[in-house]
Order: sequence, then structure tokens, then C-alpha cells
Amino acid sequence: MPDPLPIHINREEIHGLEVPADYESTGGFDIRLINHGEPTHVHLHLDSDLSSVASLAATNHYVDREGDRLVRVEVTGDGSVRGNLKVVSGYGAQTRLVDVALVEPDETEETVEVGDDLSTPAPKPEPDSPELPGSIGTLPVMVLATVALLTALGAVAVFQNTAVFVGAAVVVVGVLVALYSLLA
Repeated sequence: MPDPLPIHINREEIHGLEVPADYESTGGFDIRLINHGEPTHVHLHLDSDLSSVASLAATNHYVDREGDRLVRVEVTGDGSVRGNLKVVSGYGAQTRLVDVALVEPDETEETVEVGDDLSTPAPKPEPDSPELPGSIGTLPVMVLATVALLTALGAVAVFQNTAVFVGAAVVVVGVLVALYSLLA
């Protein structure tokens, strides 16, 4: 944000105005009214060139004794423009002009520096630890595996047949493979 445009009032004489010859901004800016004497009113006016892209909320401003006041100039349009700000004190007793240039900001290409550490891939996260038997996710599987094993072993004990023994062995191997897959 640029420094405010300083306007000194009542410094050398009553209703006296001291303004810079010119002022430049890349956007909206503040006018700083600095009163060195008795309370006064200051009238501000943007000429037609400036008012095509800028505006003042009010044109007449009261400044306390030995006080200062900021007045905002809002830029509402685009493009560069040059014009005059008219400053009037003492209801027309003194008038000064400030040559104001509103210019487009320099187009600076914003770059983002990327650190060398961003060029290497991030390490793969550790896989979640397997759920312990008895946890909510594996509990139903563990119950079914236990039921299947008990049923197979019970069938072998009751029927004592080779075909039942082979079938029970297949069930035991299947349950062990399922548990290994679940916990690995």
C-alpha cells in the first residue's frame, strides 16, 4: 500500500494549503489531511479523468484543530489514468491541484520455489497393523473358523471314515489359509 498523499493545512497561514506537485499509486490510496491550526473544512474533488476510475465517499471533510484525517480514494476501474485532485480550503479561499497518476501494477510473475525434498517420492505408509483376534473386524471370521474346525473334527471322531477324514483335512487347510490371509 502506498504512503498516504499528505496535504498540510494552516501551517504557514490561515486556510493555507501545502500539497505535493504529483502523486502516483497503483490502486486505491489515502489522502492524509494534516491540520496545523484552527478547525477547518477541506473540499476534495477528482477531475473527470480521475473520476472515471476512482471515487471519494465524500467531498467535504472537517479536520479538527491540530488534527489529521485520512480520506480514502477507491479505485473502481482498470487502466492507467492521469488527472488532477483539486484541494480547496476556507470555502474557496485557497485552491491547489495535485497531479495524480493511477498506473497499472507491474505484472510480476509469482513463482513458487520447490524444495529438493519434494522431488523424491514420499515413503509408503506402513500398512495398518492387522486386527488382533477378537476385534470387531476379525471376530466373526474367527468364530466361523472355530465352528468349521470343531465340526470337521467331530465328524472325523463320529464317522471314522477315510472320506470324512480327507474332507476334514481340506476344511482345516482352508481355515488355516483364511486365517493366514486375514492376519498377514
